Parts: sequence; C-alpha cells; structure tokens
Amino acid sequence: MTRGLTHGLWDRETVALLLLVAVMPLALTWLWYGGFDAAGRLALALVVSGLWHVIFMLVRAQPPSFAGALTALAVAILAPEDLGFVPFVLGISFGSVMAELVFGGWGRNVLNPATVTLAFLGFGFATAPWPHMVLPVAWAAIPAAIIGMVTGVMPARVILGAVIVLGAAELGGLPLEPVLPAVGLVLVLLVADPVASASTRLGGWLNGIVFALLVIMFTLNWAGAAPVRMAVSAALLTSLIAPLLDETAIALWLFHRRRRHG
Repeated sequence: MTRGLTHGLWDRETVALLLLVAVMPLALTWLWYGGFDAAGRLALALVVSGLWHVIFMLVRAQPPSFAGALTALAVAILAPEDLGFVPFVLGISFGSVMAELVFGGWGRNVLNPATVTLAFLGFGFATAPWPHMVLPVAWAAIPAAIIGMVTGVMPARVILGAVIVLGAAELGGLPLEPVLPAVGLVLVLLVADPVASASTRLGGWLNGIVFALLVIMFTLNWAGAAPVRMAVSAALLTSLIAPLLDETAIALWLFHRRRRHG
C-alpha cells in the first residue's frame, strides 16, 4: 500500500492563519472606526497583494499564502493617506514583490513586506500625511498581541522587550505618550513578525529593546515627524539589524560554552 505524504499541524499557512486570527480584534476595530473608506482601502490592498501572489504562483509554481492578507491589512492601516490609486498600488506591488515573493514567498523573506511597502511610500511620497491612530484602535493591539503570544505565532520576547523599555521610559518622564498608539500598532503588525524578527532567545529580547530605543531616539530628535512614520522607520531599521542580533546571541552562547567546556 502506498502512503501519501503527511504534514504536521504547524506549517507556514497554519502560522499565517493564526496570525490573522490574532489581529482580528485590531482589524475589526479599525474597520469600525474607519467606515467605508477603511474597507475600500483594505479591499484594494487585498486585491493587489492577492494578484501578485497569483502571478508568482503561475510563473514560478509558488503557492500563494494567507500572509498576503497580513501585508494588505498592515499597509491599509498604516500607509500614508491621500496617496491616490496609482501610488498605493505601486507601493504594495514593490513591497510584496521585492521584499517577499522574489525570495520564494513568506517564510523565506528577510524583511517584512509591509514594512518595506510603508518605507517606500514614506520616502517616495514624503508630503502625503500619515494616519492618526485613534485610541480604541490602538487599545485593540493589546488583545491582538496577547492572542499572538499565547498561540506562539508572535515572538513574546520581542513584544515584551519593547514594552518593558517603553514603559520604563514613560515612567521616567520621557514624552512618549503621543507616539504610543502608533508604536503599539507597528509593534504588533510589523515588528512582531515571526519571520523577519530575531529568532534566538537573546536576539528576540534585543530585537524588542532596539525597536523601543529607536522609537525613543526618533521621538526626542525627529521634530515634526508623524508618530506612524517614526514607528515605521524604527521597525525598518530594527528589521535590518535583526540578523546581526541573532549573530550576536549565537556568538555570546559559543563564547560562554568555550569558557565552560574549554
């Protein structure tokens, strides 16, 4: 008898679906307050992201992923407003293709495609206003983070490292309150990506800490910048050095191992 191939429960699509479940409180709250404009923005992002996934599926026999919906949601929520149809489509196309699909799809990418999309739109259309995050949407990031950490699809060390540093800075009197709603959304939607964040234990803590420190630095020194722009910029820089954080963690582990065992 020939047995078919069997797969474990935890594959990349299971993780992507659980991530979508985790961010549902945030997504639904944002849609409730954003109304038809938010729904239309999300629908366009889903169509563009899905189209590119289908194209790569046909050209490279590369299966599409539910992670494309995560990218679309993050871009719809965080992208600059009043961009117009063409810039919005161009930004999503650039991020989805250049940061994800050319590497073989979600799970093989180095940077979060939504982060790349948002950075591209921010630099390419610098005069477009960034969205202002209402508090109920920002509060919805808390249950999203909890669900993600409990199910194991969001790196708890990354989230907790950032929360601890930002909380300590806030208690220390730093003027972070105006940027915290945007930072919370970016932390959940971009920084806590299990693919693009550091994967070692120490690296995960450092990942969250570096993101928080960059947010603090931008808040104190980047006069006039919108909170979402500062948070997205911090997310991009943190993603770029995430491999270095893992390398540092591994080097320290090897150093202590040599000292202990000779």
